[in-house]
Amino acid sequence: MRVATYSAYQNTINQLQTRQRSLQTTQEQLTSGKRVSKPSDDPVAAATAERALAAMAKADAQKRALQAARSSTQLSESALSDAGELLQQSREALVGMGNATYTDSERANLADKIKGLRDQLLGVANRTDGSGAYLFGGQGASSPPFVDGATGVTYQGSAGDTLVATESTLSTSIDGQQAWLQAPGTNAGDPPLSIFKVLDTAINSLSAPGVSSQDVAAAVKTGISDLDTFNNHLLAVRARAGEALNRMDQLEQRIADSKLASQTEKSNAEDLDMVQAISDFQNQQTGYDAALKAYSLVQRMSLFNYISG
Repeated sequence: MRVATYSAYQNTINQLQTRQRSLQTTQEQLTSGKRVSKPSDDPVAAATAERALAAMAKADAQKRALQAARSSTQLSESALSDAGELLQQSREALVGMGNATYTDSERANLADKIKGLRDQLLGVANRTDGSGAYLFGGQGASSPPFVDGATGVTYQGSAGDTLVATESTLSTSIDGQQAWLQAPGTNAGDPPLSIFKVLDTAINSLSAPGVSSQDVAAAVKTGISDLDTFNNHLLAVRARAGEALNRMDQLEQRIADSKLASQTEKSNAEDLDMVQAISDFQNQQTGYDAALKAYSLVQRMSLFNYISG
């Protein structure tokens, strides 16, 4: 077989260029720290990294939704705690109105105190989350959901809860109508209790002049019983909010674990083994240097060099 000088030189140059491209590729990988920078580097690994990246984005979205739900639930739970304090003060004032030695004027003063507490409760029921949304507006309300009218307090929000889509369904609100106006009656078969109606009834029954001691005692007994019933209901609503916060903590941990697993999968698919890459680079560099030296020696062995000499 006849070997042409040009062919030998050209083959050698092609091999040198191949070695140079491999050396350049390894150098780029060392610089970026990535084994896979584009799909053509490794289609299977690139697809795995893309799926992991999508899973990480989903985890971030779920975390943002979870944070919104937690913030709203914490504010609602705090509002219910404030309401509990106001109910306790109302109960103490109502007990004081049952004092048989009190005059009409003294009972009227306590009735005014209860009315002030009632108005504070209405403010708590219409409390916002700081961004314009009402904590007890149910599925949404553009104005205060509880309106105080001639017939008492009515609910003008959208009954129900606002839900957010996460791994588990979470509520960002508490059904205000159920929380404030629909407590179970004191006795079986009794109509639902509205805290505002309970307080209005007590105020009207006990602030009128000339009320007999028997009527005062009966009104106080009924009012205290209804207040205690409603307070138990409010505690149950608050407990549900606390349970929701516990579930959110558990869900947050699961989301964090899921994101970490996706990050690990992405890293395994596309990140470079630096120790192996440095070793490969050094071997490639040594081989390339040797090939260059060999070529520089071989190219001087051309027949034309001897003829021309």
